[in-house]
Amino acid sequence: MTDDEGYARGLGSRQIQMMAIGGAIGTGLFLGAGKAIHQAGPSLLLMYAVAGVAVFCIMRALGELLTYRPVSGSFADYAREFLGPFTGFATGWTYWLMWVVTGMAEVTAAATYVAYWWPQVPQWTAALVFLVLLFTANLISVRLFGEVEFWLSMIKVTAILGMILIGLGVLTLGLGAAGSTASVGHLWRDGGFFPHGVGRSLMTLQIVMFAYVAVELVGVTAGEAENPRETLPKAINTLPWRIALFYVGALAVILCVVPWTVFQPGVSPFVAAFARIGIPLGAGIVNFVVLSAALSSCNSGMYSTGRMLRDLAANGQGPRVFTRLTGRRTPAAGILASVAVMGIGVWLNYVDPAGAFTYITAFATVAGVWTWGVILAAHIRYRAAVRAGRAAPAWFTAPGGAAASWCTLVFLAAVVVLIAADSQARVSLYGAPVWAAALAAGYAVLRRRNPTAFVRRPHLAPAGPDAPDAAAADAPAL
Repeated sequence: MTDDEGYARGLGSRQIQMMAIGGAIGTGLFLGAGKAIHQAGPSLLLMYAVAGVAVFCIMRALGELLTYRPVSGSFADYAREFLGPFTGFATGWTYWLMWVVTGMAEVTAAATYVAYWWPQVPQWTAALVFLVLLFTANLISVRLFGEVEFWLSMIKVTAILGMILIGLGVLTLGLGAAGSTASVGHLWRDGGFFPHGVGRSLMTLQIVMFAYVAVELVGVTAGEAENPRETLPKAINTLPWRIALFYVGALAVILCVVPWTVFQPGVSPFVAAFARIGIPLGAGIVNFVVLSAALSSCNSGMYSTGRMLRDLAANGQGPRVFTRLTGRRTPAAGILASVAVMGIGVWLNYVDPAGAFTYITAFATVAGVWTWGVILAAHIRYRAAVRAGRAAPAWFTAPGGAAASWCTLVFLAAVVVLIAADSQARVSLYGAPVWAAALAAGYAVLRRRNPTAFVRRPHLAPAGPDAPDAAAADAPAL
């Protein structure tokens, strides 16, 4: 079955639910957390919890927009409708850039994990090999893509649950080499909960926010979900327990088993913890899992970039070649272009293998913050349009409404300020004016060539005075 955008609706509820769970487990947690623990100590748990609340507000705002009108263009499409053609254009291309840069981070992380077994293999070589393999794997049907992602996510989820159970066994039963020293007291004894001060802890928020990049991917699957009305809200509503379990819970157990002072930047805290516990082959198994997680995230990035480029092209805001679909209904041209740009990450791994991950994650965080900010702003304008009777109300509404979106926007602005205050992460902001100038120039050229592609899109009007009640009546119980 295909939708009106030409895609095959091949992503089932089981696949989307697992992709939503697995999307919250990636490089930011497995690799980036090492640097964040070193910088913030146990207070990193609080940073993940606070950022998690903000991300949940973003996803509920997106969920309301998705049930208003589910489309594969997602955030870019809502930006065109509620914030204007230029914002939609800028959001689509910025989200594409975000995933391209995230793909660079993932292949960088994957290459780092390979060094655990084969330190003699150059980091850039491993990154290139993974990029080529994932590109080849991405030229498959969406149903097979969903199945591959389902099992890769299943590996990540099972592994995290296993790590938590083993950590609890060490903590409560004294198992392993770390059993005699494991203690909940590690959360406050080794220098306190804020060992380097509140300010240093807050500076980790940009690392923490990168860990959450990808949770919004369920919005891009809207055009290929078999039943978006049911599957997307359920995927969004599971976000709080995913954050509590996979981020806060897993890190809390690790920090109780091993003192935070042991962890170092560039080393996965999960690998380091299992090595310290002394479980035979444990660290190697965890390293394999985190390698799978990085490759899974990069694979998802290729999926989303191809769809976003096709949405831009279909709306006259990108090269027409990206509108083409293969016989298997995949946007191969868009995926190929995205992978070609991801190749810059291979070059960064060659030039500066030590700093590549820091530069890339900071840049991806800035692009992600823009995308999330646009989702919130579009939600605020959508709520205003509903109140004015110009747009159809959605049955899946965000708690707190526009007020919650405003508060979350303030939080995102604070994250940008923290990025600017970080001497290493600040470099990611230097490219923002260049990117903005490129977007403005591209917009001017494309609008001159095709003015109709940049006309403000009308809202989906209410069906009548009883539309809200009718929509609510049909809605599945959540």
